[in-house]
Amino acid sequence: MRTWTRRSLTGLAAATVVLGGLTACGARGEHSRGWSDERITEVRGKVVDRISGKLDLNAEQKTKLAALADEVIASRKLMRGDSVNPRADLQALIAGDRFDRSRAQQLLDQKLQAAQANGPKVLAAFGDFYDSLNPEQQKQVRERLEKRGHRWWGRG
Repeated sequence: MRTWTRRSLTGLAAATVVLGGLTACGARGEHSRGWSDERITEVRGKVVDRISGKLDLNAEQKTKLAALADEVIASRKLMRGDSVNPRADLQALIAGDRFDRSRAQQLLDQKLQAAQANGPKVLAAFGDFYDSLNPEQQKQVRERLEKRGHRWWGRG
């Protein structure tokens, strides 16, 4: 894999971790509601508020965090693509007697193109946000990343 592709994918993963997994931050009992655009916007707001509170962000930093959240959401949509049911797409790869390698390669190529298209924007937004933090806030982010897990920003 090319260096810039690896860096882009790593940046996307890091940005997702920093935001506490925007798509997984809803209350546990609400997963059955699905991920409509309205729900994603609602969860985005909650995540930005929670991280802002934990890091004690000022208005400029909150704006940069919100921009990062928007880029991660856009990237998520691009990665999902036009598929109505991505899980069914993956299940279709193993539905027959043989693994559908050509379709799997097509899906992989679509994901890589999406990462390459939006990855630099996510990296730039993450860099802008991180660089706006003071040394103590940066330390908090590094510590959280070291302890990362399902309860990364202390839900519950």
